[in-house]
Amino acid sequence: MALEQKLQLRLAQKLVMTPSLQQAIKLLQMTRLELQSTLTQELVENPTLEETETIEETPEDAEEVEEPEEVDPMEEIDLEAYFNDYLESSGPTSPNTFEARQAPPLENTLSREPDLYDHLLWQLHMTPDLSPTRQRVAELVIGNLDPDGFLVASPEEIAAMGSDEAQGEPYAEEEVRAAIELVQSLDPPGIACRDLKESLLRQLDHLEEPEDSLVRRVIAENWELFLKRQFPAIAKRLGVDLHDLEPVVERISSLETRPGRKYNSERVAYVEPDVYVIKDSGEYVIQLNEDGLPRLRISKAYRQMLQAMKDKGQKEAKEFIQEKLRSAVWLIKSIDQRQRTIYKVATSIVKQQRDFLDRGIERLRPMVLRDVAEDIGMHESTVSRVVSNKYIHTPRGLFPMKFFFHSGIDRDYGGDISSLTVKRKIEQMISAEDPRHPLSDSELTRVLKREGINIARRTVAKYRDELSIPSSTNRRQIF
Repeated sequence: MALEQKLQLRLAQKLVMTPSLQQAIKLLQMTRLELQSTLTQELVENPTLEETETIEETPEDAEEVEEPEEVDPMEEIDLEAYFNDYLESSGPTSPNTFEARQAPPLENTLSREPDLYDHLLWQLHMTPDLSPTRQRVAELVIGNLDPDGFLVASPEEIAAMGSDEAQGEPYAEEEVRAAIELVQSLDPPGIACRDLKESLLRQLDHLEEPEDSLVRRVIAENWELFLKRQFPAIAKRLGVDLHDLEPVVERISSLETRPGRKYNSERVAYVEPDVYVIKDSGEYVIQLNEDGLPRLRISKAYRQMLQAMKDKGQKEAKEFIQEKLRSAVWLIKSIDQRQRTIYKVATSIVKQQRDFLDRGIERLRPMVLRDVAEDIGMHESTVSRVVSNKYIHTPRGLFPMKFFFHSGIDRDYGGDISSLTVKRKIEQMISAEDPRHPLSDSELTRVLKREGINIARRTVAKYRDELSIPSSTNRRQIF
């Protein structure tokens, strides 16, 4: 068998991610805050970029870096005086300058609100006649509470977490239980308990509920039946009439199921829309929110400086400025492309969801990424990046852009219906039901099918869970 060499020509297509394309994709999926931070950082790192209040140049103008200039502005600058100004101001701040600056008012200073841990520690440290060992163990107990205020460690585990300095041994179990009792006596009531049943009983202690009251007996003796809402069985075991349980159930429902909820330190996340939809003379107008975004342009001084370097042979400096100019042009073009793409996607959403904007959630039509992609002539992945983490403000309220993309459910007439519209129907039917005879998932399914909506019972159950609505058993009231 002979081996021979041959030359072959092969034609193939290959997708190459150029640096400019990578930058455009990265900017496209950024939120407004991320974009603002990125542009601010670019202004610091790239000297050829500058911020302006009005856009005086376009990216195309910036590419013309080879144009000759008649005057070299660097020759008109007194460099010695320029740097002397910096040298003179680099010393200690003068008293007059210091007095001129005023600190912000104390009430405007941002600080973290005290959480459950801080609130309990403050009470613990204010407790009189507390031994050092008891305080250390109580601090361990507080440190092992979850955000809802329940104790997640057993007394044995807490005892093994530290050692008594006097004896060099793990904390005594009696000391740990006494520390748990101490923490449970602090505010809020029902704190540091191992389960909800114990927490509710502790709250009744705080409210000075009599030991033989019907409320205590329902929780202490019939807790499992109460969780299953088997009220007739509870009434039979306690030897009372079913109607006598009405105030008992109301009293238990008024207790706090999450004692630490009041001191949840989570802050509200404020959302600033990327797009505004305004109705003007019966038509919807799209406006991009560019507040706070710096307007960028190419520095004329560096373009002129580059032209002057052509005659002086400063190769390294020239290459540095050319690279920075090229990067600046890519950035400005990418930002412009990002804004144009967001505008196109928003326009397509408004066009296809006109009925929703006019009439409300009942007229929200099913829509997927492909619908918008085909409408604006772009790929689905591009549309997905546009709608990710971005918000649109409409006359109907503020929504994530992903809100408008939902699968449809078959209907016998009138076309497909959005899953959000079906959820709204389920919510309305449950809110109008008889509390003594709540609608089951099967009954909800039959009602929807009578309206021509072909939906499975498991889908109804899934939608009900997504709406945080309990099952019919847990919604049933006894009176």
